[in-house]
Amino acid sequence: MHRIAITGIGAVTPMGNTFRSAWEAAGRQKSGIAPVTHFNTTGMPWKVCGELKNFDPAPCLDIKERRRLDPFAQYAVAAAHMAAEDAGLISSDASRITHHVLLENGGVIIGSSRGGIGTIEKALSRQHSAAGTQRKLRLSPYLMPSTTISMAASYTAQKLGLRGYCLGISNACTSGTNAIGEAFRLIRAGFAGPVLAGGTDAPVCRVCIEGYGAAGALSKISDQTASRPFDRERDGFVLSEGACVIVLEEYNTAQKRGAKIYAEILGYGNSVDAFHQTRPLAEGEAQAMNSALTSAGVMPEDVDLISSHGTSTPVGDIAECRAIHHVFGDRAARIPVTAIKSMSGHMLAASGAFETACTAMAIRQGILLPTINLTEQDEKIRLSVVREAQSADIRIAAVNSFGFGGVNAVLVLKKIH
Repeated sequence: MHRIAITGIGAVTPMGNTFRSAWEAAGRQKSGIAPVTHFNTTGMPWKVCGELKNFDPAPCLDIKERRRLDPFAQYAVAAAHMAAEDAGLISSDASRITHHVLLENGGVIIGSSRGGIGTIEKALSRQHSAAGTQRKLRLSPYLMPSTTISMAASYTAQKLGLRGYCLGISNACTSGTNAIGEAFRLIRAGFAGPVLAGGTDAPVCRVCIEGYGAAGALSKISDQTASRPFDRERDGFVLSEGACVIVLEEYNTAQKRGAKIYAEILGYGNSVDAFHQTRPLAEGEAQAMNSALTSAGVMPEDVDLISSHGTSTPVGDIAECRAIHHVFGDRAARIPVTAIKSMSGHMLAASGAFETACTAMAIRQGILLPTINLTEQDEKIRLSVVREAQSADIRIAAVNSFGFGGVNAVLVLKKIH
């Protein structure tokens, strides 16, 4: 059976516009959460979010492309370009970009929860403003193609010359993790690869913040400490934007070309609660975790780290804790648990991919990232939550992602010896 290696990582996040800068920010416990600037929040109880700062797509996209593509696709292209460069599959100089021959038959799978919702909102707002006037506003011919979920994957393929396989996934907040899991399955089944996989979302707009807020999912805390996974005073997640893409390759192929390897993906689990639109079910989450461990061929006692979904919602954090106890029994309270969303906020599809990337780097460097804003841990959450960056020998790690509709995705990663 084919082994699958992670050989490249690219990301744009509220914590930094490269994966390296975001990783370093996480180690310093630096939050990417700040007041909303994309629109006026007067009269709204939700005041903070995770926005990209000074993001510039110019190295990857020209001015026409930037006008025609929703930000979610722009973020994906930028992250994918950085991931391919990190993997040694493209190289750039002052005059041109050179693509590795492997890319031509490679693939791309990118997930998004909300696609181009911000662009759609702007178009509808302009239409509404024009209503009742003498002028008729013409919608852009690029509105539909630029906002469709699959555009992140297909435009990435176009820019990088990937002609072997292309798939866009929308599976709520697990979309990015699902994309990586399906890429894992694709290569394991014999696809030569490489496959660029991950998630992207640009949901920081009025309709998303008011929509998630109306569902009772968002925090009403109005400062950087709003995202508080597992804390007694948590009251919801913080909506964020961003993208993360990783490069997956067949292990022997990666070794032969001398690629650096962050970690190996051992297993993938996918389940659905079949229970409720928004309320999570611990048993369904546990099923995905057990499925991933079975796929990986490892036992619960082999796991050294859990990268939690950890959104900071009162119900969600409790359900995840119960799921972890279902799977790990007596060890559940001793396994180190991290919650990256305490710093990044919830980037929807991008979060699972980013947390997978951070877990791979944690394994490679032997570092546990901290969970911030945890002042007093909820007494109902009996987990060993990491509060400060620390050294650790991480051999096997699990990454949890859960979403609306009761969709669950879990990855298992392994250290390369």
